[in-house]
This record gives sequence, C-alpha cells and structure tokens, in this order.
Amino acid sequence: MDHDTFIGQVQNRAELASRGAALSTSRATLQTLGERIQEGEATNLAAQLPDELGRFLEEHADTTESFEFQEFISRVAERDENLGDEHGIDDDDLSAAALHARAVVDVLDEAVTEGQIEDIRDQLPNDYDDLFELAEVEQHPGQE
Repeated sequence: MDHDTFIGQVQNRAELASRGAALSTSRATLQTLGERIQEGEATNLAAQLPDELGRFLEEHADTTESFEFQEFISRVAERDENLGDEHGIDDDDLSAAALHARAVVDVLDEAVTEGQIEDIRDQLPNDYDDLFELAEVEQHPGQE
C-alpha cells in the first residue's frame, strides 16, 4: 500500500477532516507503537510500509519500553496534533486517540503481510486487544 492510500484510508476510517490530520494521527500511533515493540519487530514492520511512514516506527525503536495500553493511548493523544488544547489532554481526547489508533492499526493490518500484525500482537499484553478491535471485526465478521 502506498503512502497516499494509507493516509486516505486512515482519514476515512478515523473520520478525520483532512489528510494532514490523518498524517498526524498515523505519525502519533506509529511512533508510539515503535516505542512499545521490540526494535527488530519495528524494523520488520517499517520495511513493509512506505518510507515516509516506516520511519515513524523506527524513530524510537531503539528505546523499547514496557507500558500499558492506557499509557499507549495517552502518548498517542499527546503526539496527535488533532487533540488537546492549551489546557492539555482530556477524556474526550483520550477517547478520540483510541479511535484514531484503532483506525491506524486497522489500515496497518491491510498494508502488511499476513501474520505481521499477529507478530506485533504477540509482543503486547492482553490489555492491548482493544487496539486491534477493528481489524479483528473485519477479519471475523458476525463472530462474537
């Protein structure tokens, strides 16, 4: 999947007003994911994306950290230029960040080879299951 298609899909799925907003959301999510997963996995994932997007994963990949899903969403919200104001990040921003991150991961799931997202999921604790919610629903429609 090329850069423009990826960003267009994120814009559509996250219901964002512009491609710039979709790029900000994608950058925030990919940078945070790059911090959370192992460096080698971030590099493998980045190699399957257009250079403009893959570099976001690799920017922080050498500083792999262990943090819970709520911290992941907080970091996405802080980085996403569409969220927050002079008063900081509020609960609505965190909800929006979660929705945006899910949209990015959903597009990511379509952009990379089969099994790559499973490799990422295997590195994350169960509290990250919500991050993969959209991709999971699309892969298994009608199943509960």
